[in-house]
Amino acid sequence: MKLLEYFKDFQDDTVNLNETRLTLLNERVEAITDFLRDSDAFGGNFLDVIPQGSYAHKTIIKPVQDHHEFDADVLLYLEEFDDWDPADYVENLYGCFRASGIYRDNVSRRTRCVTINYAGDFHVDVVPYLERHGEKYITNRHEDNFELTNPEGYNAWLDGQNRIAGRHLANAIRLVKYLRDYKGTFGVKSIILNVLLGQQVNEAALLQDSNCYDDVPTTLRTLMNRLSDYVDENHDLPVIEDPSGTGESFSDRWDQEGYANFRSWIMHYAKKIEDAYTEEDRDESLRKWRVVFGDKFKKSAASASVSSSLVRAGSSLPAVYQKTEQNLADFGILTRVQPKYAFRISGYVLRNGVMGAYYLKDRGNRVRKGRSIRFQIDSCGVPSPYAIYWKVLNRGDEAISNDSIRGEIEQGDRVWHIEEPTSFPGPHYVECYIIKDGICVARDRQDVIIL
Repeated sequence: MKLLEYFKDFQDDTVNLNETRLTLLNERVEAITDFLRDSDAFGGNFLDVIPQGSYAHKTIIKPVQDHHEFDADVLLYLEEFDDWDPADYVENLYGCFRASGIYRDNVSRRTRCVTINYAGDFHVDVVPYLERHGEKYITNRHEDNFELTNPEGYNAWLDGQNRIAGRHLANAIRLVKYLRDYKGTFGVKSIILNVLLGQQVNEAALLQDSNCYDDVPTTLRTLMNRLSDYVDENHDLPVIEDPSGTGESFSDRWDQEGYANFRSWIMHYAKKIEDAYTEEDRDESLRKWRVVFGDKFKKSAASASVSSSLVRAGSSLPAVYQKTEQNLADFGILTRVQPKYAFRISGYVLRNGVMGAYYLKDRGNRVRKGRSIRFQIDSCGVPSPYAIYWKVLNRGDEAISNDSIRGEIEQGDRVWHIEEPTSFPGPHYVECYIIKDGICVARDRQDVIIL
């Protein structure tokens, strides 16, 4: 059985990094950003600070052990310094932090980054990142060379895979990362795990089974079964190419012994997950899911009762968010999404003075206040005629206090783009719907995290 309520509470209570720590992390990254932008050493060449890795992909998990730290990677995007060698970037970044009374005692340096430690709770790795001759590079202080990379392309790839999987890929990745850390039976770097799981997502699977990414447990089952089949076919460590197109192979970060162990355990856990998912007896299914995830796989006490703030039947949203939010059903529109109709929207942050333009998907869907975003339809495979509907929904305390939750659905007929300011911090989103013959046959969402 799916046991959706158990999965939600397990993720909220045990797997996902709690909102307080995420907020603190965002505040620390913003402070680092302001410090570097205003510094004498880097201010003149400063372009941006870009979330990277699990921080950008929203796949950070809560440390399994209380004494363990979590980490976040950010890229310090710079214009190239004409008189600096590659090794100078990390060295001078380290010196910049060391010269500060705020960071002096909490900074260390590694091969490609400078690390800021925060009281044993988490650390932030700041990686110098620049463009040279039309390519993107990070720097290696030990080898004194530039290393080709494309982290924004990788961010965009994983975001695209997450959309295909109904935005459940990131949840599945967090669950498998938890399984790795909780069980301790196999080891694999997170970036390799992300690629291996992300590669199991494709639109062809939706054409074969339109329900294969319906929810978190279904997506987990689908990906683990496909990954099990993949490793079963590959006895030897396969070439795991960087999906951003750099030509780099992540296989260099692994070895045959580690892969063989991973292969064995992935096939083992895929069978356990399939067994728990297909079990029809609720109690027995729960027992089997706990074999996989442990005794913390349970419903929280808070979810046992229905909150009085939920005023709409079947809704899980607090009443304050239901004030203006509309759904297609409110207009009598049925939703029957057709995977055969490729449909994608994007958010494009417009240039603002020296602050350059970029696609949200390249930067972990993050943007600072005071910018403007153009939301546009990039591709639409639905044959004409059809109507286009848009919805902009805000979240967070500032949006509530300014009575700007929004959430109304507006018909734009053939409006292929809209433009919105970034006014309130918080996790927001824009959705677009293609309505044909009174039915929603395609939809897509662009997440927007305003800092």
